[in-house]
Amino acid sequence: MTEFVDVVIVGAGISGISAAWHLQGACPDKSYLILERRDQLGGTWDLFKYPGIRSDSDMYTLGFHFKPWATDQSIADGPSIWNYLNEAAVENGIDKHMRFGHKVVAANWSDEHQRWELTVEHGGEQVELHAGFLWACSGYYNYDKGYAPEFPSLEDFAGTVVHPQHWPEDLDYQGKKVVVIGSGATAITLIPAMVDTGAGHVTMLQRTPTYVGSLPDKDPFAARMYKLLPEKAAYAAARWKAILQATAQYQTARTFPDVFRKTLRTMAERRLPEGFDYDRHFAPDYKPWDQRVCLAPNGDIFKAIRKGKADVVTDTIERFTPEGILLTSGEVLEADIVITATGLNVQFFGGAEVRRNGEPVNLADSVAYKGMMLSGVPNMAFTFGYTNASWTLKADLTSEFVARLLRYMDGHGYTTVVPREPGADVERLPFVDLTSGYIQRAIDRLPKSGSKAPWRLKQNYLLDIALIRRGKVDDKALQFTRHRAPVATSA
Repeated sequence: MTEFVDVVIVGAGISGISAAWHLQGACPDKSYLILERRDQLGGTWDLFKYPGIRSDSDMYTLGFHFKPWATDQSIADGPSIWNYLNEAAVENGIDKHMRFGHKVVAANWSDEHQRWELTVEHGGEQVELHAGFLWACSGYYNYDKGYAPEFPSLEDFAGTVVHPQHWPEDLDYQGKKVVVIGSGATAITLIPAMVDTGAGHVTMLQRTPTYVGSLPDKDPFAARMYKLLPEKAAYAAARWKAILQATAQYQTARTFPDVFRKTLRTMAERRLPEGFDYDRHFAPDYKPWDQRVCLAPNGDIFKAIRKGKADVVTDTIERFTPEGILLTSGEVLEADIVITATGLNVQFFGGAEVRRNGEPVNLADSVAYKGMMLSGVPNMAFTFGYTNASWTLKADLTSEFVARLLRYMDGHGYTTVVPREPGADVERLPFVDLTSGYIQRAIDRLPKSGSKAPWRLKQNYLLDIALIRRGKVDDKALQFTRHRAPVATSA
């Protein structure tokens, strides 16, 4: 007999825990499961093990609104974040709904049976599970394989090559010469961490610069609030201060890019050695937030450069040699270890194939309703956080709306909901408004957004509160229907 549950949540990271908390609060009578392909919860914070792994946004917004981050440590390390997520799950009984080692490989919506038919791999076998509603909380990248371009003559290199997504526990870099290829958040995190934990010298090799900002890793405002107010009130104050500050910074960057550029330069030059070529190595030719702005807590990467333990080379790779990397300029970077911090491979829904009545759904043909549901796909939602702010802010808004939606459907006797195809007056636009390489490599496989609400979001938490949290559920863009309830069976 095939097991049936009301809601299946795929993924036990930040998004899945948020979804479960809101679901069991709004719809306490609904049965639900969280299917997690890994052996424990945490998602990103269980996967990445490289030195220095940390948040790149403050914990007052990366944390859940329902569980205070009760410390002034605004930027937290990976293990601390994992412990926080585990506590959130255990304290709220969410962990009891998790099944680990369960990978959803296919999901078919049956119009005839009004349910999702899920094919799940577990223990080397495939099992089938049915659900009334499917909620994808599996993030947006491939957990199995990070992005690694083909480097010329890589096989000639006599040293060790490592991708940060697959960091070996026994990697010994003490006193070694290390080259980190890339200039994104991972590289900016890795370099000072490896310097502080014994690497001989670390070079960041980049084709083009990335904007890097410097903020304290501790928040004195939060520290004062926790001394003056009860914990929940202090957390709310710290959270809203962080939200308003981040929103103001982003809007300044987009509206007054030259002002923002000057501020970043000032932050960096205070910490870099005299005579350092900032324009060559940290001044991109695109506007701030056309690609993500990286965070260096306390300016740690700039300090590492000033101490002479790290440096930056902006050049392209001609080929690998036994000793290291030959650059187009003719310079050779000697290396014992090369770390390819070259990015992620974008992948929606954990790579599961989505079908309707057995026919594959082409995600690129669909349009995202409020950034969380797909046109033409019934009873399904997905969580995709902000790219210019904390992931969790958007995840929580999504969870609130989906939980309200399910409660509304129960209250009105609806069994299915599907976003209608937007009309011809809605222009199709890219799902994510970033020029970053990992997004551009996948742009033709991603859903579309629209030119106006509710098909377009503005990457602004304050505006999304009105659209998502305060927005009505019985939206004309959604089609609700009543069908004879399927006969539920359980294993």
